[in-house]
Amino acid sequence: MSDSLAAARTAAGPMAEVALTGDLTRPARLTVSELLSWPQHRAQVSFDCATSGIQHHRFTGPFLHDVLVAAGPGFDPARRKDRLRFLIAVRGVDGHRALLSWAEIDPDFGRAPVLLAVTIDDTPLDRAGPQLVLPQDRCGARYISGIEAIRVDGGYTVWT
Repeated sequence: MSDSLAAARTAAGPMAEVALTGDLTRPARLTVSELLSWPQHRAQVSFDCATSGIQHHRFTGPFLHDVLVAAGPGFDPARRKDRLRFLIAVRGVDGHRALLSWAEIDPDFGRAPVLLAVTIDDTPLDRAGPQLVLPQDRCGARYISGIEAIRVDGGYTVWT
């Protein structure tokens, strides 16, 4: 567990919130408690961390795809495969960021079981905030802890 995650977990204060923003019809602010209302999935993972070597953890939480679909991504139904142009930017309270494509998490394409984890090794993340978990990644660089914002963006123009 990162030092910032451990410090946030033990700090007194309000529950952490994740802002869902961008090209969404229902942007939202969600707490870990609210994320518990989605179906929970479990992932036992091993990944290489540049600062502390091989990590082994158990995470539970909803799929990122499910949470974002509930927020209503602004796909244009008149444009064939419009969802493939959307990107997902994730930012943690420590400034760590990761970028995913919608196709990566979409069940019709990459179908990656990306979690918004609400527990790590059976420890609740309610005060620290959820953690991005990519069980398919060998390297832990995209495991963002203490997520504060997720932005869905389909606004960039296509190449000519």
